[in-house]
Formats: sequence, C-alpha cells, structure tokens
Amino acid sequence: MKLIVGLGNPGKEYVDTRHNAGFQWINNLVDKLGVSLRAEARFHGLCARVGQGNAELYLLEPQTYMNASGRAVAALCRFYKIQPEQIIVIHDELDLLPGVSKLKWGGGLGGHNGLKDIAAQLGTKDFWRLRIGIGHPGNRNAVVDYVLRSPGKAEATLIDEAIERSLEVWPLLVQGDCQAAMLKLHTKA
Repeated sequence: MKLIVGLGNPGKEYVDTRHNAGFQWINNLVDKLGVSLRAEARFHGLCARVGQGNAELYLLEPQTYMNASGRAVAALCRFYKIQPEQIIVIHDELDLLPGVSKLKWGGGLGGHNGLKDIAAQLGTKDFWRLRIGIGHPGNRNAVVDYVLRSPGKAEATLIDEAIERSLEVWPLLVQGDCQAAMLKLHTKA
C-alpha cells in the first residue's frame, strides 16, 4: 500500500458527523503512530508521510469536501506515481450497521459521492475500501441530513469500536496483505 485516504468534510461543523468516519480513522492512526498531518495545498488536503520498514506510504484527508475527494486523491497519486490498486479509502457506509467494518476490493460505489468522485478521477473503481458502518436512516430521502449529523451516544460508541477494531489490521494493510486483513476483520470475535 502506498496511500491511505480517510474521507470526510473539513470544518468544525462536520467533525463529529457520521460522514467523517474516514477522517476519524486517519486521526486515530496518526495518534497511534505519533505523526502529524500537514496542510499540502498541491494535494488539496492534510497529509503525512509514514515510513514502515522498507516502504513509505502517505496518509491523506482531502479538504475538498466529500463530493470532490477525487481531486485530492488524483493529485497525490499523480505526483508520487501511485496506482489505484495501492490505495485504501476509508469511508462511512450506510449499508453496514454501526459497530461493523468491512474491507472490500473494487465493486459498486453504493451511491457514495466521495467514492464516485475518486473513481471518476482515477478512471477506475478498482481500489481497496475500508467501510465503517454508520447504519441507514431507513428513508433514502433522509440520507443527506443523516450523514451530516452526529450520531447518538450509543451509536457513536459502536462506530468508535468499529474504527478501533479495524485499526487492529493496520499492520497487515501496510504489508499489502489485504486478504489476511479482510479475514481478521470479518471474523467474529
């Protein structure tokens, strides 16, 4: 892996919203690794370079708002010659319950505008996704308001637990062993 992207929206008003699960994942990882994200105008986001063994990888939180996340991802990929199959995008997932996280290769975009923009900018849907469950409001017309609001306390705890559990597979992801990471993550404790 060369690039780990956490999706979310910049700004204080979005910090604790469901849509910012990807940012939360990256922020937790940054804390664990003891590194800092820095604003990088040429990549339209907050970035960190992390050395792991013989490999270096980049962490990215696009600051373009969710629907234009692909601009930041594509800029960093072009500059460092990163291929789509070397990317993991961490994002909120309506189709998974809070407390659940799943790793997935390619496939459909599930109506997620951040993923749609990344796929459009990269010219492919073939990249890894780490999906953090946030649940569905039950009415598709309520989705926008739902993802842009903070979850209740019980739901927030479940989302935090899913993020922490998915961070346990970080060493496998860094090594590029996504199949082992998927097996560990998807196996019930």
